Amino acid sequence: MDLQLNNKTALVTGSTDGIGFAIAEGLLKEGTKVYINGRSQTKIDEAIKKLKTAVPKGDVEGIVADFSKIEEVDALLEQLPEVDILVNNVGIFGDQPFETTDDETWFNSFNVNVMSGVRLSRHYAPIMKKKNWGRIIFLSSESAVNIPDDMILYGVTKTAYLSLSRGLAKHLRGTNVTVNAILPGPTWSAGNKKGMEKVVKEKGITLEEASLQFIKEKRPSSIIQRFASAEEVANLVVYTASELSSATTGAALRVDGGVIDSAF
Repeated sequence: MDLQLNNKTALVTGSTDGIGFAIAEGLLKEGTKVYINGRSQTKIDEAIKKLKTAVPKGDVEGIVADFSKIEEVDALLEQLPEVDILVNNVGIFGDQPFETTDDETWFNSFNVNVMSGVRLSRHYAPIMKKKNWGRIIFLSSESAVNIPDDMILYGVTKTAYLSLSRGLAKHLRGTNVTVNAILPGPTWSAGNKKGMEKVVKEKGITLEEASLQFIKEKRPSSIIQRFASAEEVANLVVYTASELSSATTGAALRVDGGVIDSAF
């Protein structure tokens, strides 16, 4: 299937590994010029090397930016003033006990997980509207709907992306600029693997057993009963970024393995 992404330019934030990396690779395979992003030049260089090995003819560059720092966001926008596709993927998560998570942590997570998408979209959306073509995609989570009691802060930021994407889609009504949110479920990424490895050491079980235990205890409603791969999530994102998805906008698109227990 030709997704008609040749000669398009994309920025994928937080893309030196995990879902972001898989999205970048998927877009490169479709002929898109991709700018990846990370907080260090070393990680970007390593990611670019891997991407060029996977997609030898891929056109990929990197931009260093820490989205908790406004001045670095401004520098990124100056370096890359225009894109056709914006994938707001960058995000942080971790153990966040409600009683002991302080204001600074709340503000920092909100700054990275929500304001990164606000700032970039605020810049790129008017340019896309003027060209009458664009794709803005927000990586939300099933945690936006099934708020985890051990990561309430994370859930709040991901719910914010649902409101942001729906509102922005309506703001851009009547144009060929679409805005959508993607809701992954538990996904096998570097961060989740690190968490599972901790469980392996604590309980003396295998990595596979640890991941299955997580699903049974934390996400029992999962229909696939496993972690998704980053590539499985990326497949939906790449389609949503394509010309073929032109009638899909203002949507919360689930690639959650059936975790959200709803037919709608």
